[in-house]
Amino acid sequence: MSSDSLIRKSEKNAWRIPYQRIANTLCEAKLHENGPRNVALKLELSTLTTSGHGKKSITKSMQLQIVGALCRGERSTASSLLSNLACKNQLLGANDFVHILQHCARSPDPLFAMETWRMTEEKEIGLNNRCYLLMIQSLCKGGYLDEAFNLINFLGENHGLHRFLPMYNCFLEACAKMQSMIHVNLCLELMERQMVGKNEGTYRELLELAVQQQNLSAVHEIWKHYIKHYNLSIPYLRNFTWSFSRLNDLNSAYETLQHMVALAMKRRLYIDRNYKRRMYFLRLDIPIPSNLPLSSQKVDLEKYEDVFALKMDTDTRNNEQSINFNRGISEAGSVKLCMKNKFNIRRVLRSSSIRPVLRLSFSNLIRACAQTQNSALAEKLMLQMQNLGLQPSSTAYDGFIRATVSERGIINSMEVLKIMQQKNLKPHDSTLQTLSIESSKALELDLAEALMDQISILKNLRPINAFLAACDTMDQPERAISMFAKMKQLKLQPNRRTYELLFSLFASVNAPHEEGNRLSQADCMKRIKLIEMDMAKNGVQHSHLSMNNLLKALGAEGMMREMIQYLHVAENLFSRSNTYLLTPIYNTVLHSLVEAHDIHTAIKVFQNMKYCSVPSNGATYVIMIDCCSSLRCFKSACALVSLMLREGYNLETMTYTALIKVLLEQEDFDEALNLLDQVSTEGIQRDIPLYNTFLKKAFAKGRTDVMEYIIEHMRQNGVQPDATTCWYMFGGYVERGFYSTAVEALQVLSVRMLCENGNTTQEKRIEFEDLILADDVEAESRILQFYKDSDWNIIAALLQLRWCAIMGFPTYWSTDQSLWSKRLSSLV
Repeated sequence: MSSDSLIRKSEKNAWRIPYQRIANTLCEAKLHENGPRNVALKLELSTLTTSGHGKKSITKSMQLQIVGALCRGERSTASSLLSNLACKNQLLGANDFVHILQHCARSPDPLFAMETWRMTEEKEIGLNNRCYLLMIQSLCKGGYLDEAFNLINFLGENHGLHRFLPMYNCFLEACAKMQSMIHVNLCLELMERQMVGKNEGTYRELLELAVQQQNLSAVHEIWKHYIKHYNLSIPYLRNFTWSFSRLNDLNSAYETLQHMVALAMKRRLYIDRNYKRRMYFLRLDIPIPSNLPLSSQKVDLEKYEDVFALKMDTDTRNNEQSINFNRGISEAGSVKLCMKNKFNIRRVLRSSSIRPVLRLSFSNLIRACAQTQNSALAEKLMLQMQNLGLQPSSTAYDGFIRATVSERGIINSMEVLKIMQQKNLKPHDSTLQTLSIESSKALELDLAEALMDQISILKNLRPINAFLAACDTMDQPERAISMFAKMKQLKLQPNRRTYELLFSLFASVNAPHEEGNRLSQADCMKRIKLIEMDMAKNGVQHSHLSMNNLLKALGAEGMMREMIQYLHVAENLFSRSNTYLLTPIYNTVLHSLVEAHDIHTAIKVFQNMKYCSVPSNGATYVIMIDCCSSLRCFKSACALVSLMLREGYNLETMTYTALIKVLLEQEDFDEALNLLDQVSTEGIQRDIPLYNTFLKKAFAKGRTDVMEYIIEHMRQNGVQPDATTCWYMFGGYVERGFYSTAVEALQVLSVRMLCENGNTTQEKRIEFEDLILADDVEAESRILQFYKDSDWNIIAALLQLRWCAIMGFPTYWSTDQSLWSKRLSSLV
């Protein structure tokens, strides 16, 4: 016999054990725990008057005394009082124990509930369904699932309660809370064998179980069974909407929400609450399938465009094609609903008790949109809430902001926050946290910090880490210091990401603004040790990124010996894991060694990398080819290219740039230009660093002819210059005394920086000229302010053109008008 068969056999036997024996066992356990009962304890019943109250008043008072003793922890007293209650009153019924069992269910106190039941069985006192349900609740809440299941089975076989569904639903609810699928399956098998059936409460409990198990297919199966046997109802549609939302099936959640709106508009809204304050309809629980197809019981909210269309003032919209949600909900006077002989949706729902249920379902679905970043659906739902006259809650706004902030941007999301404040709605901490993170990503440090200060309890490190990352990007370590101090004040423990950012922010001292010296190097080492001590204190180990940032800092400070030492530490830490993760660390070390012209150490590290079977990547070979430029050995560079191709890496723009750099170090301009033509022939995308590599060496050697050829090559291949290109070209002419040509070249290149084809539109030309030709001293500041969020090259180009205009040179907005540009066009 298989083990499964044995288990099933033992389970069947357990169902048939007389439950009196189980109750006796539980009571004996309680007796050993609390000692023998004081049987000599007497209850002075004479103190209780029976005048005007009768037996009912006496038994209720005695029940309350028993409950009071249990609340005080006097269990022996409670047991004696229970015994006296049974002895002094011969005609007792279920209502004479209901208060005791209610207390046992609330506490929970399953042991005393079983003692009460044993006593009623001994006295042959009949209990009703309510008492049995309270006993099962007591066992379930106390964690006695096996005993509760056996009691349900016993009552079904011996007391005819096998059709009493609340018992099964209570048990399923307890199984969901304790996440015991074994007991769920046992209960469902018992229900199937006894042909109990299911009601809407059963479906609700099964839904909660399916959501706990993250089983979306089970939710869809429950939905099919539900609509097969029941007409749709608002409370249970709410359960399905919640379930689909929690499992991120937004389409199904939206469909069930449509059904809810349809039912709400039919005004079938006679709702009360059951004993657990859950919504249900006041109707008999008789499964009657609907005669109508499911599709006819919902409202197609997309179909009624004239109902849900928003009419907004065209002057305030500025001819925008998309609906501006912020204006739509803030300028309520300009929003109208076009009903056109249709029902007025808002009036239907205005006095309805279903409004809170609909509002909550909309909010749940909008929050699910935040999990999946479905901004389109979030905006649609918010507009529908407005059209239905449902005021969005803080929860709905929280989901909306988190779903749309990435697409709409921080400015629009802050407008939504202002609308919340106008409506006296307090934003959730998660809302403020999301906005703070997005502000940091937008490098708005002041706003990010202000939003963080509004968070009631800052427990999550994500906004702090985002702020530190923004400080790192903007090179503002002083602001990071104050934030880290605030973090310590709040007693927030840093995580790995925090330490990764701390090494990037504080490990280097002079770099990148100055070269390292002995003082800065000593300070660098001191900072690294302090951060590592804090890591050890909090039990955080180095990650690949934190070690990489540490090695970058050491290399930037010129501390090659210490960098090699930490490379060995990294090898010991990560060599046993995936060796591919060591590749970026080796690349960092190799790059620092090549930049420091420590060629022999770089070669040794590369050889050790191969010896330890750490895989190389394209960046590794580019670094080593660049190393060959210091050796001025093109043959070694070609050998590396051959090895690179054998390992399956294709030549890219960076590879050709490194090879050209080697040839230029040998001053072989002709061969370097041939290699540039090969890049064009093979269809590889050219970029500005490739051309600037030529310009740098040609400038150093005074080869303006080569520089002019490269500039024209850039124009014909559609590569825009940058500030470095302008500097080399301008400097090359100035070095040879061609000042007018230098200014003309600067003008042409600056205009090409502003537009790809070198021809500026009339509208842009007017905008730029207002800044370039302005007479006031604040013109430069306005340029910096207007284009601070744009590419730095735009600011550089405008400042360069303004300088040329100040020198008295006219601006050629069409570069074809320049004689210099025309002369260069004949070179290539």
